[in-house]
Amino acid sequence: MLLKNDTVLSEFVLLGLSSQPKIQLALFIVFTLVYAVILIGNILIIVLVLTDVSLHSPMYFFLSNLSFLDLCYSTSTVPRMLKDLLSVKKIISYGECAAQMYISLSLGESECVLLAIMAYDRYVAICFPLHYTTIMNKMVCVRLAVGTWVCGFLLSISHVALTLKVDLCGHNEINHFLCEVPEILSLGCENIMLVESIIFIVGVIILMTPVTFIVISYINIIMSILKIASSSGQRKAFSTCGSHMMVVTIFYGSAMAAYMKPRSSSLPGTDKMIAIFYFIVTPMLNPLIYSLRNNDVKAAFQRVIKIKHFC
Repeated sequence: MLLKNDTVLSEFVLLGLSSQPKIQLALFIVFTLVYAVILIGNILIIVLVLTDVSLHSPMYFFLSNLSFLDLCYSTSTVPRMLKDLLSVKKIISYGECAAQMYISLSLGESECVLLAIMAYDRYVAICFPLHYTTIMNKMVCVRLAVGTWVCGFLLSISHVALTLKVDLCGHNEINHFLCEVPEILSLGCENIMLVESIIFIVGVIILMTPVTFIVISYINIIMSILKIASSSGQRKAFSTCGSHMMVVTIFYGSAMAAYMKPRSSSLPGTDKMIAIFYFIVTPMLNPLIYSLRNNDVKAAFQRVIKIKHFC
């Protein structure tokens, strides 16, 4: 990437969420509190799953992985955003921008894969209950968990590599609070239709493949649940799957809104709001959704509280 005067582009200017000092301060306070909730909620889920024997099952193993992934995902952007809210000049180096773009995208794509795996886990548990422990044994769970990270960090390479090859021609102001693929592409001064098309197609494949897998899994799950004679059994199954479907809808809905639309259809500021949703709101809501709708997690939390009170 070269400027018009052939000097190397070494930094970007993030325009952030607002240019008004008072609004920036208010946003700093709000997002600091939200980030604290993200840390506390997801760390609590991880600790409960690790320490409570009743939660030592594939379902909660993947839930703890989701919490750890959400911690990493939000941490890849929120601390930098909080720093910029207190800064007059929001400058990010080229290297840091590229690293942030790659890491955040990799973590996001890892979460896409993990949510599909969690749907498969529920499919096996409900449709093949007698074979569940055999199919979803410890080694399989570990391999699937490792596979989510490997897939995420490999799949994002093509997106980032193509984006970094776009000629920016001196444009270095990013109307966002972080470096994302769509925002960097919007700075391009050449005809980047081919690059955009390739990234769009790859994005559709990466997003729609897990979504299709999840939909097929849940069609089979719903059919199996309806065959359960006990109404209490149906309610428990629907409650467990309902939590996962809420998480899937929130995450995939915002991700598709950001990555599966033409650049020309983006309104100023819209992408920032969408990014807040999947970088901040979703990691905050996930532990709340699973803890409030899951009796096993609530019971484990109550046991921990009782033990600490007794001590």
